[in-house]
Amino acid sequence: MSLRLSTVILPYRRWHEGGRSTWTRAEQLGFHTAYTYDHLSWRSFRDGPWFGAVPTLTAAAAVTERMRLGTLVTSPNFRHPVTLAKELISLDDISGGRITLGIGAGGTGFDATALGQEPWTPRERADRFGEFLPLLDRLLTEDAVSYEGDFYSAHEARNIPGCVQRPRLPFAVAATGPRGLALAARHGQAWVTTGDPKLFENGTPEQSDRALRQQGDRLADACAAIGRDVGELDRVLLTGFTPERSRPLESVGAFVDFAGRHRELGFTELVVHWPIPGSDFAADEKVFERIAMEALAQLKG
Repeated sequence: MSLRLSTVILPYRRWHEGGRSTWTRAEQLGFHTAYTYDHLSWRSFRDGPWFGAVPTLTAAAAVTERMRLGTLVTSPNFRHPVTLAKELISLDDISGGRITLGIGAGGTGFDATALGQEPWTPRERADRFGEFLPLLDRLLTEDAVSYEGDFYSAHEARNIPGCVQRPRLPFAVAATGPRGLALAARHGQAWVTTGDPKLFENGTPEQSDRALRQQGDRLADACAAIGRDVGELDRVLLTGFTPERSRPLESVGAFVDFAGRHRELGFTELVVHWPIPGSDFAADEKVFERIAMEALAQLKG
């Protein structure tokens, strides 16, 4: 099974003070996709610079030519399907059909309350995501959409000419629970996971591997329930949140071992964080670049 290597570039640098050069360097290094987080602010970066995902990806599309671009991930926390669809169609056009939408149900971080609302419960997030994603699917594939739901509405929303990619740009659906996995099975072209968060602090790599295998098995069950071949979905692991944390980026050999194990678990794409000094994503940039250029070629088979 082939394996792709991608990166996620956090939007914390001004475009003309390192932002632009990071995205162009990612393409030079041969990354399959460069993603960015779609948050209003995020964890320890909350009190520092942080820029919007859609403008950042628009700028990145203008200075790259081949590399795919995307969000990892967008959520309903502060977005509406109608306005998001218009932005995505525009992005897909500007990039020449290189956009992937990573999307999930959202969480309890700063995005959950930035608009002044109370944070939604896990059930409320699942309910909203269950309405958000199918409506977004329609908005990206139909010229005109009207819809009245419990949480979202659309009235003769026009989205002409639609996406460059047909029938629409791909969805990479982040999910681990049964309702999210069912949405990934029905609407996704890829499935995204960060592993089992309960194992992050005190788990072992072996426990993480078992948890990831179990998640993959549940995805297969969700696909089987609707008669879909699970092999049609790419499997994406956003690294840095398993018990190994950043250790796979300490050397090319360490990453090759990590990548080989996760390829055996069925993953088709690994996403590594672009190094950020003084953060949880700190890494030696020279080693990082060697991994980007050399690691996948060292995998056997």
